[in-house]
Amino acid sequence: ESKAQTSSAHTEGEQSLHVYKSWLQRELQSCLTMALWMQISQQLPNLSNQTLMELYPDSFPIDVRHYLANWIEEQRWEDFDTDSLEQEPQARRLLEQMVELLQEVAFHNPNVVEKVKLQHISRNMSTFQTQPLQLVRTVRDILRRERLLLRQASLYYVHVVPTPNRQAMPPFTQMPTPINGTTLTSREVNTSDLDTLVLKVLDIQSCRQQIHQLQEELNWEKQEAEPMQGQNDLDPKHADQVTKQTRIAQLEYKYQECAKKRVQLLQEAMCSLEQCQTRLIHRIKSWRWEQLRSTIGLAFDDNLLPLQTWCEQLLGVNGNLRQELMLVKRDHGSVEQFHLLEENLSHLLQLLIHRYGRTCNSSLVVEKQPPQVIKTQSKFSSTVRYLLGEKVAPGKPVLLKAQIITETQARNLGQGVIPTENVGELINSTAILEHNTASKSTCATFRNMSIRKIKRADRKGSESVTEEKFALLFTTEIVITGCESPYCVQTISLPVVIIVHGSQENNAMATVIWDCAFSEPNRIPFVVPERVPWSQMSEALSSKFMSEVQTSRGLDRYNLHCLAQKIFDKLEISEDFNKMPVSWAQFNKEVLPGRTFTFWQWFEGVIDLTKKCLKAYWTEGLIFGFIGKQHLHVILQNKPNGTFLLRFSDSEIGGITIAYVDVCENGGRKIQNIQPFTKKDLDSAGLGDRIRDIKCIKYVYPDMPKNEVFKKYFTGKYTRPSQPVIRGRQGFSVFPSAPNPDGYLPFKLTTVVDPEPGSATASITPQPVSLDPIYSIQTPTSLPGGPAAFAQPYPVNASMPSQDDLYPPMLYPAESMRPDPQDHMELEDFLSTLNKL
Repeated sequence: ESKAQTSSAHTEGEQSLHVYKSWLQRELQSCLTMALWMQISQQLPNLSNQTLMELYPDSFPIDVRHYLANWIEEQRWEDFDTDSLEQEPQARRLLEQMVELLQEVAFHNPNVVEKVKLQHISRNMSTFQTQPLQLVRTVRDILRRERLLLRQASLYYVHVVPTPNRQAMPPFTQMPTPINGTTLTSREVNTSDLDTLVLKVLDIQSCRQQIHQLQEELNWEKQEAEPMQGQNDLDPKHADQVTKQTRIAQLEYKYQECAKKRVQLLQEAMCSLEQCQTRLIHRIKSWRWEQLRSTIGLAFDDNLLPLQTWCEQLLGVNGNLRQELMLVKRDHGSVEQFHLLEENLSHLLQLLIHRYGRTCNSSLVVEKQPPQVIKTQSKFSSTVRYLLGEKVAPGKPVLLKAQIITETQARNLGQGVIPTENVGELINSTAILEHNTASKSTCATFRNMSIRKIKRADRKGSESVTEEKFALLFTTEIVITGCESPYCVQTISLPVVIIVHGSQENNAMATVIWDCAFSEPNRIPFVVPERVPWSQMSEALSSKFMSEVQTSRGLDRYNLHCLAQKIFDKLEISEDFNKMPVSWAQFNKEVLPGRTFTFWQWFEGVIDLTKKCLKAYWTEGLIFGFIGKQHLHVILQNKPNGTFLLRFSDSEIGGITIAYVDVCENGGRKIQNIQPFTKKDLDSAGLGDRIRDIKCIKYVYPDMPKNEVFKKYFTGKYTRPSQPVIRGRQGFSVFPSAPNPDGYLPFKLTTVVDPEPGSATASITPQPVSLDPIYSIQTPTSLPGGPAAFAQPYPVNASMPSQDDLYPPMLYPAESMRPDPQDHMELEDFLSTLNKL
């Protein structure tokens, strides 16, 4: 009776499983034929707000996914290699198509609110213009996460719902997290085949259970058949004996088939594990590469939790497979095939925990890099994260140690050579690996590190100390739960330049920028090319400018062409510079022709000025920026008198000047360039107030009245000079009003322009004002000599070369545009104007 019940239950179970598999196949086939967005949209009400925000980031709102669903799912996002710059043009075309489709949807949308929203989104999509491959990564990851969510819903039915008693998929909020010890989560990235691996492990476990059940039945049948052995063929019980022998043979055949299937599934799972782990390591490499490139302003998602979850899952799968392999060896004996599988699993475990590359572990990551320019005797911090932190064996605390290594020592790490020579004295160089339950992270934070001294290597040729690169090496010894021996893990930081004085920071940053912008993935530390194409250089300059200034407006083709003219010392505005090589020497070793500074020193000065004083003006497009004098004359030559534009100074680091059309005495016209304003000048009076004060400029290029354009920047604020004498181009007006609480009369700083160099100055040296209740205003008896503003007319060559489509056609009225040497203002008129001021 017991055997009959067991056999009956087994038969019913097989029938139920067969019915369920048929139902599941129909459901999965239905899902495959249904559009992905249609499936996922049915589950959106069941998703939490946090899951929705993670699934559709701010850079790619859910509105885009909704309105362009069919087009998005028709594109071949998986065909892209997002680490190859050669595919940027193709990615840029997809971006342009996406923006056009959004604009078209917005145009035909009858809802005004939705129309405005879609237009705003389409404009924001232009942020991908500088890194179109980031758009591909974003869309591809969203689609993968959507498919993973649907697969997890299917897994919920496989492991939680024993029979097909529901007609619809459950909401994601009801999905269990653990399945046989392996965690599944919707936050994973690039794990499209991980669910297949998990299913293979479950199949192996199911196969093992089936083999165990068959073995029990075989043992029972053989036990029952023993009393019948040796009976006469005429015995009526002989038929039962034959039946039992047949049953035993069938069970033995099933047992052998299941055993073969078990080994086959183990081999398949091993291959899947290797593929998954290869993709994980590639993604960690990409994360490190993106972290390096973020130094020049490229987009970077620093969230390590998806990679940590992925790491932990693969470690769990590896442990499950090692356990299953041990059981297989117990059941079938130790053969060569199983030894190979065991060695492969151990090798994969070594790669995951210990080391995969020249210098870094796959599981130990520098989450927060130290500053890439470090000044000795200054504090700095860094954070190292262990992605398998929850698998660390409890008990003994894990201590991480940091040390400074040279470029040569970093290269030797790839050969297994542990650095023994101490090249620098690093203070507070140890930290404990601690687990944070709230963030689910295991990190060691070095909060107050400092370099007391550094040992330099022998320099070659003209190499300076700011070109020497170091790194921080982090090492520790970790015991993983389930593993017998401890593992020595290590990782290095991004390259750093160590300086001893603030004056070295600019040149050190140039070394860092060149390294981060132009190094190759998987390079030997810290090799960089000596020359790069201008097309690469221009992208790096634009990204760095946008990142530092914190603006969405980058450098346009006119700006970049001007920069190319400057770095190559070629004034031809028709030349294509994209393929011309730029050397490190041109970037930051050789001074610019006729100057005392390098290209990077000048460009960094512009960045600093724009970031601190001109961000709003630049973002709104009020500053033309980088423009050569030839191009300047081309676009201003036919404009009315008083038309001006703002350009960065060529001759002064961190200066901005005003170029405007002025009139000559003989009726001709000339281009004037006002002496540049520096940060110090703009701190005392903003650019808007200075433009308001200069009466000879009226229209912002091309033809906008300046008072309308700059009105919101007119402040009229009063300021007090820190020194009694200021530069010649500024003047003070003292107003007989109530004194400030500190006892001083207020004054207003105004900007005036000397129309001709060498004429009388327009500045007044402020006289000390007594703190006595009776105030007096002293008038200067003489005007000091020197220009108030350097307005250098630029002579225009009448025979300029013909231009291509880069600039508009040029007309050069030679005589009318030449400066008149006799052009100046009479002293009486000037003094009259001064009195009015």
